[in-house]
Amino acid sequence: MYMTMALVFVFGYLCIAFEHTLRIDKAASALLTAVLSWTVLVLGAESILPALEVASHGGDASHMVTTELRHHLGEISEILFFLLGAMTIVELVDAHEGFKVITDRIKTTKRVKLLWLVGFITFFLSAVLDNLTTTIVMISLLRKLVGDDKERWLYAGIVVIAANAGGAWSPIGDVTTTMLWIGNQISTGGIISQLFLPSLVCLLVPLSVLSMQLKGDTPRPEKHASDEGHTSPTTPFERKLVFALGIGALLFVPVFKTVTHLPPYMGILLGLAILWIVTEMIHRGKNDEDKNPLSVVGVLRRVDTPSVLFFLGILLAVSSLATAGHLTAAALALKDSLGNIYLINIAIGLLSAMVDNVPLVAGAMKMYPLVSPEALAASGDQYEWLKFFVQDGKFWEMLAYCAGTGGSCLIIGSAAGVAAMGMEKIDFMWYLKKISFLAFLGYMAGAMTYIGMVMLA
Repeated sequence: MYMTMALVFVFGYLCIAFEHTLRIDKAASALLTAVLSWTVLVLGAESILPALEVASHGGDASHMVTTELRHHLGEISEILFFLLGAMTIVELVDAHEGFKVITDRIKTTKRVKLLWLVGFITFFLSAVLDNLTTTIVMISLLRKLVGDDKERWLYAGIVVIAANAGGAWSPIGDVTTTMLWIGNQISTGGIISQLFLPSLVCLLVPLSVLSMQLKGDTPRPEKHASDEGHTSPTTPFERKLVFALGIGALLFVPVFKTVTHLPPYMGILLGLAILWIVTEMIHRGKNDEDKNPLSVVGVLRRVDTPSVLFFLGILLAVSSLATAGHLTAAALALKDSLGNIYLINIAIGLLSAMVDNVPLVAGAMKMYPLVSPEALAASGDQYEWLKFFVQDGKFWEMLAYCAGTGGSCLIIGSAAGVAAMGMEKIDFMWYLKKISFLAFLGYMAGAMTYIGMVMLA
């Protein structure tokens, strides 16, 4: 049964990868993979799960699986509600033509210039928001700036790389970095000072390589004949108000989390509720035909529900492997076969491109306990390697970088990639051919930069 679970996951993964060839929506494949994985787990629970863990649940293996499923579903739901809230806010701003505030200021149509502009905006915005929210915002902007679908995919690929790179050097930019920050493995000052340069290199390398391939101008979205006499559905005041509130709601999430210690989805739902009330008030005098497209109720019909279901399926499937011990076994195998902390982290980053980086980092945090300064001092020179596992130790810093940026190598390897894939319907194999190698080059260049910084320090 243990191997059957792995085979089910691999088969589902291949169905997602060859979505266009099979002509089966990736959301359907992900949901089927999730259900089959958990079904195999519950049917073979007694042979798969460790006896000690089953005993701690009263000896009932099925009850343990159900409890674990509820636990993982709770964590996944936090991500899904955050995603749903962020997408609704972005769609609401878009419905009010709020992004014209930005797109009207981006005059360039030069492919290379636009590439660097998009890359750097994403990189720094991701550090302030997070990689998932930033990707949703930037994809929405790209729809206003790039007319050709395949060319927009190219820019979307850079958005994924830049969002993950920007999130890695900020304690609130990526969920795995936040996990390490909350667990005291890293500090705010330490992670910013040590990972900013490697993360920047991770972006600069793909941008430089792609700049040598791109030439000329990029086509802007065509205006339809019906748009010639088109009047804006909103006034300049309404447009600016909703844009300011929307961006403010997104920026407020990390502040809300820091002050209240509540999960990020609570902050995004608070922002959505305020926007909902404000838009209802400013449009209450309009007739239903004009009001409906500008309301949250109308905007929710435009939110890409299949993307949310795909997210649910892929995260549930990965969580089944985490419960069964597949991910822990992979982490232990890396520890035993590689030994070197830098190689282990590089491998974890590449592995996170295939499975979710959250359980991988959680597993690493359990395998390598945080060492206190007192324990390090007491060990003397006998256990010199313990210095890598103190707060702001080299292992934790490189883990934050690798887990944050390694997922860019495959489009379903990060929350940013999954969001971009769902919003733009990016083909898995297209990303593999066009973006994956660029992301890998940037990932390795950033890792080598960090190791170089350690050696020179």
